[in-house]
Parts: sequence; C-alpha cells; structure tokens
Amino acid sequence: MSSDALISNDRQAREIAGTVAELDGALSSEQILRSIMAGLPHEVVEAVRRSFLAERHELADALRAFSAAKSGEYESIRDRAGNDPGAFLIVARIMRGLSQKDLARKLGLREQAIQRWESEKYRSITLSNYQKVAQTLGVRLRLDELRPRGDWEYTYDVTTDDLMKVVRHARGHKWLDGQDQEDEKAISTLVRLVGDHVSRYGTPSLLRTGLKTVDRAQDWSLLSWKAQVTRRAERVIEEARPKYRPINLSWLIDLVRLSVLDDGPRRAQELLLEHGIVLVIEAHIKGVPFDGASFRADDIPVIGMTICRDSIDNFWFTLLHEVAHVILHYRTGLSAGFFDDLAFEELDDLEQEANSFAGSLLIPTEAWVRSPARIAKSPEPIEKFANLLGIHPAIVFGRIRMERKNYSIFSNKIGQGLVRKQFLSDEGFPL
Repeated sequence: MSSDALISNDRQAREIAGTVAELDGALSSEQILRSIMAGLPHEVVEAVRRSFLAERHELADALRAFSAAKSGEYESIRDRAGNDPGAFLIVARIMRGLSQKDLARKLGLREQAIQRWESEKYRSITLSNYQKVAQTLGVRLRLDELRPRGDWEYTYDVTTDDLMKVVRHARGHKWLDGQDQEDEKAISTLVRLVGDHVSRYGTPSLLRTGLKTVDRAQDWSLLSWKAQVTRRAERVIEEARPKYRPINLSWLIDLVRLSVLDDGPRRAQELLLEHGIVLVIEAHIKGVPFDGASFRADDIPVIGMTICRDSIDNFWFTLLHEVAHVILHYRTGLSAGFFDDLAFEELDDLEQEANSFAGSLLIPTEAWVRSPARIAKSPEPIEKFANLLGIHPAIVFGRIRMERKNYSIFSNKIGQGLVRKQFLSDEGFPL
C-alpha cells in the first residue's frame, strides 16, 4: 500500500473530506459531470470520470484509515505507511495520540516545523533530527527490518564520462553558480543537489518507452535533469503558491485554443500555473532524449518538457499527453513520475490512456472520423478542418503524418523551429 494519501492531521482530513464531497457531487449525475467539463469531447469526459472514481476511492480509504486510527485501530494506517520511514513517524505520532502541536512542544519546536516535516514525510530532515523525533515517539528502527526504498540514501554508480557529460551540460545551461565551474567543485555541487533531491522526492522509477518500461532509477543524467526541473519548479511554487484542484476542467478547452496563437506555448505555461500545474522547459542532456515528464513536487503537479523535437505539433501533443498524466494519474503514478519518449509506437495502458486523452482533446474522435482531412493530399482541406476546430493546423498535419506513418509529407506544415525559441536561448538555457 502506498503512503501517498496518508492523512496526518485533522485539518488535512477536513480538506480531503471536502474533496471527496466535491467528487461525489461531480459523479452524482451525468448532467453535473458534463457541466464541469463543458465542451470537452465525450471520450475525455469518460476518462476523467474514471480518474475521479479512482481518486475518490483512494481519498475515502485514507479518511477511513485516519478515522480508525483516531479511534485506536491502527492496522489500516500502518498499511498505508508501508516501508516509508517518514510516513512511519507520522503513524507513530498518531498511534501515541499526539497532535503535531504536542510533538512540537515535546521537541521544543514550533508547530510549523512539524507540519513542514510531515508534509514532506520527513524527507528533508537531518538524520540527527530524525533520531530525535523517533526517540520522542518511542520508536526504535532496525534498518535491516525496515528495508527502506532508497529515498533517503542514494549510491551513485556512474562512469567518469557520464558524470562529466552532465557537468558540461550543467555549465552550458546555467545550472551552476560562477564559483562552481571547476570540475571538482562542479561535480561536488551536482552530487549534493541530486542527493538533496533524492532525499526529498526519491528516484524516478521508470522511463516509459512503449510496452517495455526501462528502469532509470540509477540513470545519473535523467536524475540530474529531474532534479534541475524540480528546483526550477520549486522556485515557481514558492513565488506563485499554486493550488491544484482537478474538479473543474473546462479550462482545458481554453488551453487547446491557445495553440492558434504565435505565443501560445508561453501562454499555455501561464494558464497551467493558474490551475495549479507548473510547466518547466529544460533541454535534455545529450544521450537521454525524451519529450517530456510529469511528476509531483509534494502535492503540486510539475510538467517538464525538453522540446527535443522542436515543432508546433510535437509541443502541443506532448503537453496534452503530460497534462493527461496529471489529470488521470495524479495518485496512480504521478508521485513516481512519467518520463515519456513519444517516438515509440507501442505503449502500455497508462501511456495509451494519456495518448488517447491528448489526441481526443486536440481533435475529437467524432469530428476526425467524419472529416475529409484524414485522407486529404493537399493542405487546403486540412487547414480548413483545423480552423473549424479552432486549433493550429500543424496539429492536424502532425496527426496525419503519424497515422500515415509517412514523415516526409507536409514537413513544412508542422511549425518546425517555432517553439524552443519561446523558452530557451540559442545556447539552450531558460529565457
């Protein structure tokens, strides 16, 4: 059992109960569900319905576990903690009948310190402070029995060549301060930054590249990239204080319609932030090409995109694919993270679901199957169809190239070279 939805206090329980009530309202009738997703295609509404049901089930289970623990029944909440050492301390506090304020008083700390530690499941805490909390709660941990997942300690098995590849990328993309430019200092800084990231968020689990999922937990390049994206996202989160609440999704139509604008990608970044999703554009590290990733920084969804294929059609499909992961898989995969190479044709179930969501949102299936644009050989019917949908024609041209498996056609119609320059300098660092 995952500790992802582990409730640690009464305030959080009230917030989650409110979310469950909102989900119940949304799921109570077809009319209500469609009203909060006005204008979205039927297949997208059905995908969201399934995600709402999964979300409601998960949150309701978490509420029951917390309520049972408050009544002295701890089995369910212990199961939710699993082998997570931070979650284990939260459960131990609840089992002792202590509030966060009580624990803070015993430790001589402010209540906000305990709230912060528990919101991160103690991942950013020092070992000495962890021991103090454990001792205060009367907890004795034997690491050979606990078998932690590796979130707290990471061993790097990386060649010198791979290490220096990341160092060169970090220098060229402004990851490092001026005093960190020399090799030894740069390596030390990167190891520390990645180590801090792993201690708080763990390692990415899988790079999804079709039916085969490749274990990339030990991939230094991918992990370094994710750590950098997360650092940039954290700065945005600190400044903007976004709140993600995936109940009203009618704004997705507005997102798609931005595609017709020359600066649509930049405006998409702003719109996503308004709805609690942080979009970060960060060039991929040489040797690890992929289109995008989605994961969570605590409770905030983060989408990272590389724009390694710089075209309008690829940007919008990749963006909507990652948005699909956020909406459909918020608690069923986003905590571990999705790292997507969309060039692969064979996909697992979660990737197929995200692809279907993105494709239907951009070009509704009912409209597509009836359109002569599907078989058109000249640009005019395709551009007319795009105008009717209110989307950029490059999106339709890109779909035709993909469906016909012929990437030599309409190559001048997909908006090549029009996206990266909106986010990255010629040298590849963020504008």
